Amino acid sequence: MIRVVVTAEAFAPAHETACFAAARDDRCGALASFVGYCRGHTHDGVVTTLELQHYPGFTEAEIERLARQVSAKHAFTALLVIHRVGVIPAGDAIVLVAAQSAHRAAAFAAVEEMMDYLKTDAPFWKREAGPDGARWIEPTSDDYARRQEHGA
Repeated sequence: MIRVVVTAEAFAPAHETACFAAARDDRCGALASFVGYCRGHTHDGVVTTLELQHYPGFTEAEIERLARQVSAKHAFTALLVIHRVGVIPAGDAIVLVAAQSAHRAAAFAAVEEMMDYLKTDAPFWKREAGPDGARWIEPTSDDYARRQEHGA
């Protein structure tokens, strides 16, 4: 089972993870998750908000395609991806990726790979804003190098 949610609404990662865990079947022996938050400070200075733009419908379809790609490599039983869009205040959750599998290694690997694809390949346009103005941000060379580790 793959579930992808792209939303402009704030979400509670602990609640979403608990619901995901409660729905697991008897094949699940492991659940791994990652939550990404909007930082209030980067190397470029103070960040008050992060704006994520996307194409509704297309973005969800592309994330589902990436999730199916991950599922072809890792034996998970379920994968959850929740990603915020719109204007996100510093401190708020941006993304949750969680995977269930029979064993921990597959769950960890699926979460890591899915996050690397979200960072580099998902169709989001990101702009940080702070007291010094706004700036568009792109994936770094380190982000692309991590993705390459997965054979993409």
